[in-house]
Amino acid sequence: MGLVLYNSLNRKKQAFTPLDPQRVTLYACGPTVYNFVHIGNARPAVAFDTLYRVLRSLYSNVVYARNITDIDDKIINASKDLGEEINVISNRYSEAYFKDMAALNTLQPDLAPYATQHIPEMIRMVETLIEKGHAYAADTEIADQKGHVLFAVQSMPDYGQLSGRSLEDMLAGARVEVASYKKYAGDFVLWKPSSDSEPGWYSPWGRGRPGWHLECSAMIKKHLGDTIDIHAGGQDLIFPHHENEIAQSCCANNGKALANYWLHNGFINIDGEKMSKSLGNFRLVNDLLQQYPGEVLRYVILSSHYRSEQNFSKDLLDSAWRSMDSLYGFIRGIDSVEPLLNRDGAGYQALLDDLNTPVAISELYRLTKEVNQVSGKEQQDKIAELMGLADILGLLQQDPEQWFTQGRGGDEISAQEIEALIQQRHEAKQNKDYAGADAIRQQLLDQGVVLEDSRDGTQWRRS
Repeated sequence: MGLVLYNSLNRKKQAFTPLDPQRVTLYACGPTVYNFVHIGNARPAVAFDTLYRVLRSLYSNVVYARNITDIDDKIINASKDLGEEINVISNRYSEAYFKDMAALNTLQPDLAPYATQHIPEMIRMVETLIEKGHAYAADTEIADQKGHVLFAVQSMPDYGQLSGRSLEDMLAGARVEVASYKKYAGDFVLWKPSSDSEPGWYSPWGRGRPGWHLECSAMIKKHLGDTIDIHAGGQDLIFPHHENEIAQSCCANNGKALANYWLHNGFINIDGEKMSKSLGNFRLVNDLLQQYPGEVLRYVILSSHYRSEQNFSKDLLDSAWRSMDSLYGFIRGIDSVEPLLNRDGAGYQALLDDLNTPVAISELYRLTKEVNQVSGKEQQDKIAELMGLADILGLLQQDPEQWFTQGRGGDEISAQEIEALIQQRHEAKQNKDYAGADAIRQQLLDQGVVLEDSRDGTQWRRS
């Protein structure tokens, strides 16, 4: 079958048909870079990286953009708290984000646009919206309210189509700023004034900065076009962020749809509770990578369907590590083969069915069993299929020896010390000191190192 995706706009699965098969476009909302990202930020990056991989298996040219929000009140507040320049903070944490996502085996997007590099495009879009009667400059004599430009949500008849809520429902269920300079309480900010101590750019409405929603609309229009194939992000962005993106872009571009398909990933819970600042249960990716390999985090994220809620826990991480050990252990003694994606295989077909990664992962284990049941060329073909499916999932990307000898956090014995003890054990066995050899094996086992003897020698792995 062809690719089928759940479209949040229509609330159902739909066959994917690109606007132009020669240039498929995908945009995913990236982070606001004021701190290290948490595991909730990693979920869309991994999920839509997998979508990117699937799209590239189907089309010759896929353009994937994932933005960086480097101007926002959160960054301004962090700058004040830390006593550092805003660009220092945004550069530090954007680089940290790229590094963390690379550790999770996410491919580099084709485009990584920064909001601050697109201010002229944002100003032009605001001017267009004002000209078309969809936005207005605040009419106020109060000094600190001058310079606001707002989108008039009542000017768009089908505003709310993505979230499926009326204007009244949105106002009742959302945190909206009720300000005197708004003509309607639900109107949202396109441009706002900046004080002398805040970053700002000169515009027809005075020195100021863009509203958060405006940034993505301007970057999409510049790099991908008026209408794109797929817009993706977290479920929490449906309203107001994505709803407002649609409003801005459609009204600025003469009613053209912003995206034909909208994909949203579910929330991550921590030990059964919603991840939130108030509960203090955020799990930073950077911290988790000090304890677990990035592939373990990726495996955990892919082990649940991207649209479902996912419960994140230490037990789940430890179990995923053991699962990855099992897969790497299987390919450890296998000769390297060229990966081959079996497009008729159950694993790939599962990915075509709205990215059903749990089923695709289960197929990895089924293929390991099949490999052991055949031989010769048939076995080599099965191994190639296994590795082809692993590639599109972004798993099994390391050399097995590297996987099993990498550090596992904490105060642990080094690889050099392990090799020295293995050599001592070998010499003890040659001298028929079997008790001494057994003692060394136990010494290593007590330090979390498992020895595996074979005719080809002794291999080791961390337990």
